[in-house]
Amino acid sequence: MKFITTSFIIFLFSTSLYSQKTEFSTLLIPDSLKQNANAVVRLDQIDIVISSQRKMNVKKKRVVTVLNEKGQGAIDAYENYDKRTIVESIQATVFDAFGNEIKKIKRKDFKNQSSVDGGTLFSEGRVIYLDYTPIQYPYTVVFESEVETSTTAFIPQWFPLNDYLLSIEKSILNVNYPENLGFRKKELNFSNFKIKKTIDTSIQLSYVATNILAQKHEDYSPDISKIFPRVMMGLEFFNLEGVDGNAKTWKEFGQWWSDKILTGTDELPEETKAKMKTLVGDEKDPIKKAKIVYKYLQDKSRYVSIQEGIGGWRPMLASDVDRLSYGDCKALSNYTKALLNAVDVPSYYTKLYGDSDKQNIESDFVSQQGNHIILTIPNGDNYVFLECTSQDDPFGYQANFTDDRDVLVLKPDGGEIIRTKNYENKDNAQISKGNYSLSDNGDFSGKITIVSEGSQYGMKVRVEKMQPTDKEAHYKNYWGNINNLKINKTTFLNDKEKISFTENADISATNYGTISNNKMIFVVNSYNQTSGAVKRIRNRKNPFEIQRGYYDNDEIAVALPTGFAIESMPSNFELNSKFGEYKTEIIKKDNNNLIYKRSIFIKKGLYKNTEYDEYRLFIEQISKNDNAKIILIKKQ
Repeated sequence: MKFITTSFIIFLFSTSLYSQKTEFSTLLIPDSLKQNANAVVRLDQIDIVISSQRKMNVKKKRVVTVLNEKGQGAIDAYENYDKRTIVESIQATVFDAFGNEIKKIKRKDFKNQSSVDGGTLFSEGRVIYLDYTPIQYPYTVVFESEVETSTTAFIPQWFPLNDYLLSIEKSILNVNYPENLGFRKKELNFSNFKIKKTIDTSIQLSYVATNILAQKHEDYSPDISKIFPRVMMGLEFFNLEGVDGNAKTWKEFGQWWSDKILTGTDELPEETKAKMKTLVGDEKDPIKKAKIVYKYLQDKSRYVSIQEGIGGWRPMLASDVDRLSYGDCKALSNYTKALLNAVDVPSYYTKLYGDSDKQNIESDFVSQQGNHIILTIPNGDNYVFLECTSQDDPFGYQANFTDDRDVLVLKPDGGEIIRTKNYENKDNAQISKGNYSLSDNGDFSGKITIVSEGSQYGMKVRVEKMQPTDKEAHYKNYWGNINNLKINKTTFLNDKEKISFTENADISATNYGTISNNKMIFVVNSYNQTSGAVKRIRNRKNPFEIQRGYYDNDEIAVALPTGFAIESMPSNFELNSKFGEYKTEIIKKDNNNLIYKRSIFIKKGLYKNTEYDEYRLFIEQISKNDNAKIILIKKQ
C-alpha cells in the first residue's frame, strides 16, 4: 500500500512537472520578455504562397500569451473576406498558465459580421473574428487561419513588432512566388532589432525575428511605422478586383488604376449634371465652381466609415451615391469628381494614408498603399485638396489628417507622387486679445477673444457644436489654472472662407488672487498657460518629433484692484532655442493697469533622442515663466 501511494505521488508530481514544461506554459517565457509587456508573442508565423498572378494563399499561426487585461488586443485573431477572398480555415485554442488546454474554438464559434459600418454599401466585405473573455490571466491563445485570394495587388506587410508593451519571442515570414511576377520588397527600420534574413532568392524570401523586448512608449515618438521594423512587398504583375495589372512605375500604376478600377464608376444621371450646371451658372473660375460643388456635396451627403480595401478597392457607382446620399471615402471622392466633371473642372482621385500622425506613401516602392482617398484639383502650379467625407471642413482645408505628406495622384496620363499642403509653423496661429480685472477680494472677471487658424483651427472648431455640458467641461479643462471658474457666456464665429475660428468668452472666478498678510498674489498669465510638463525619460531610445509647429500671441489688459499697489512683478523674459522662441513683456500703463504680452513659437521637426532633454528643459522654462506671479500690497 505504501508503495502504491508513493508511486501515485511520484506520478502526480511527474505529471505536474510535465504540464509546466508543455510548449505553452508561461513558466517557459524568459523574464526579459515579460518585462514591460502586457502580452508576449510566442510565435507569429506567416506563410505566403503566391502561385500565380491571380492566386495567393496566406497561412497564419499566432501564439500569444496574454499577461493581463491590457494585452487582450495582441491576440489579433481575425480575417477579412469577400467574394474574391475565402477563409479556408480558422480556429483557436486557449491554454491556461501551465499550458493545459482550456477550450477549442471552431469556426462556428467565431463572430462573423459585415466589415461595413452604417448599413449596406453594396459591399460583400465581412470580417470573422474571435471574441473570447478569459477566466483568468495569464492565458495563451493559439490562432491559426488560412486565406486564399485572387487579389495579389496587396501583399500583407510584415510587422514582426506592431505595438508597444508587446514582446516577441519569435516571428517568421516565409514568402514563395513565381520568378516571372516581378516580386519586390522594401525593408524598413531593421536596425536595433534582432532580425535575420534567412532566404532571399528569385522565388523565395524568409525572415526570422527573435527576442524583441517590449518597447515602452516614449512621448513625442514618431509613428510606429517609422521606428518599428517592417517589410513591404509587391508584384509587378498583379490582380485586383478580378482585373489583371502590371506596373513598374507610379505612372504605370496610376494609369492602370484609372483605366481598370475607376472607369465606369463616375457616370451621373443627366438630371444631376444639369443641376450642377445650374448651380455654377456663369461662373468661369474653376476653383470658384469647385467651391459651389463642394458645398452641394457637404449639404447632400453623409459619410459612412469604411477603410480603403475593407469594402472593396473599387468605389461604389457615383449614380448610387447620388441616389442614396452616402458613401465611404472612395465613394464620396469619386462622386465629387463626377460632379466636378459635369461643370468641366478637372480633378484627380488621390490615394494616401489619412491619420493625425503623418505617414507618406513610400515613393520609391511602387505597390498598393494607403488607407484613405481624397480629391485633388489642379490650381495653376499648385493643387487644392478636398476631404470629401466631411460635412463641415472648409473648402481645401486639410490640417491634422491629410496634411504635409506624400500622396499618389491618379492623373489622366498616369500616377504621380505629390505632397499635400504643409501648414507652416506660423500658419498654425492662435491670436488672443482680452482683459481681466481683479477685485479687492481677489475675484476675477474677464473677457477674451481667441482667433485660431491652420492646424489650431482644426483643433478648436469642434467646440462650437459641443453640447453645453461638454462645452463647459472643455473650457474648465482649458483654463484649468483658474480655480472656481464660471463660464458666463461664449459665442463663436466660424469663417470658412478665411478658415479662422473665433471664440469669445466671458468668464469669472472667485479667489483668483490669494490674499495673505495684506498681500495679494496672482499669476499674471491667466488665459494661456503652457499645459503639462514634458515627461522626463531617462535613456531615451527613440528620436522625437514635433509634427506640427505653432504660434500663439496674447495681449491681455489687466486691471488691478484699487485697494492694492504693486510690490513686485515678473521681469520681461525671452528664450530662444532650436525648438522655438518665447517672449513675455509687462507694460505698466499706470498704477492700476497693465498690458501683458506673450508669444510662443514652436518649430516642427524630427530631433535626435539625445536632444529630448534639451527640449524638456526648454518647455520647463516656458511653463515656469507662464506661472510667474505679481505680488500686490494693500494700500495703507
